[in-house]
Amino acid sequence: MGYRPADLLRGGLGGLLGIAVAALAARLVPGGPEALPFIVAPMGATAVLLFAAPASPLAQPWSLLVGNVVSTLVGVTAGRLVDDVALAAAVAVGAAIAIMMLLRCVHPPGGACALFAAVGGSAVAEHGYAFAVWPVGVNTVVLLAIGAAVNNLTGRPYPHVPPPPPQHQGTDPAPSERVGVSTEDVTAAIARLDRGLDVLPGDVVALIRDAEAHALDRRLGRLRVGTLMARDVKSVRPGDTLYRARMVINQHHVKAVPVVDDDEHVVGIITVFDLFNRDVVEFDPVAKVMTTPVTTVDADTPVAELVELMTDRGLRNLPVVDGDGRLVGIITRTELIAVLHRALIGS
Repeated sequence: MGYRPADLLRGGLGGLLGIAVAALAARLVPGGPEALPFIVAPMGATAVLLFAAPASPLAQPWSLLVGNVVSTLVGVTAGRLVDDVALAAAVAVGAAIAIMMLLRCVHPPGGACALFAAVGGSAVAEHGYAFAVWPVGVNTVVLLAIGAAVNNLTGRPYPHVPPPPPQHQGTDPAPSERVGVSTEDVTAAIARLDRGLDVLPGDVVALIRDAEAHALDRRLGRLRVGTLMARDVKSVRPGDTLYRARMVINQHHVKAVPVVDDDEHVVGIITVFDLFNRDVVEFDPVAKVMTTPVTTVDADTPVAELVELMTDRGLRNLPVVDGDGRLVGIITRTELIAVLHRALIGS
């Protein structure tokens, strides 16, 4: 996979900062044995996962913290119980892997922690199980805190949570879940493959949805919202009366009207439902019933992206705005249905 410049910067500077602070924090803890390093080598591998692949299940907080600490405890135990160094190393790593799998905290650097603890010599043996607290525990906690801060401050949410399934009213699944691949489908497929795929089903579904959207975009000829939108769109102000909003809807035969401020920035939307299905009076202000904030799109948005917005999220009318949030048009389900119908006929 290719990395963007922002990813390279996050990975490099994040690793530098994380290792430096983790080492400094352990160094400042009083009472640490001078014979032991204040940062251990497996933290380098932890940093790679944390800053280069923060969405991986192997890099999540539970896996990272519990995997390193528990594996270290396993390594210390193996070093105490097995006299032969080579055999102790093998037992430590094998047992650590099995326990991490059992606890669902698989973290590859945990294997290195177990190995280091098992063959670390007299200094580790004298420090005993406290080695899992200092330096391993201190290093891991600090590195985790720096990783969370760096990733979130640079636009990469951490801990990683797969995108939620589409929201839909009623008890039925969202339309895309009914006709496409669902999270349950992916979960069952992973179980049938029986290969221990270390990936979250929600992430697989999000990947498939994105691929489907790009495929539809290609099939529609890279059609953009600006080509389809209605440009002669009427609007109202938040302070206008509901009577005026109703007149605009009736006279122009529309089902929704964007609400804009004095600079034409979209601040809401009012629909037929708002006017005829709520307990309001003619001279109430539009601001009383309008939907705000309102979902908008820009003119360069691929028409394929409207499918999810207008089916799963149930939006029927989307104001189109420019780069400053000013109203330039509106697009409705009518235009989307027309485009999809043309694409279906052409297939």
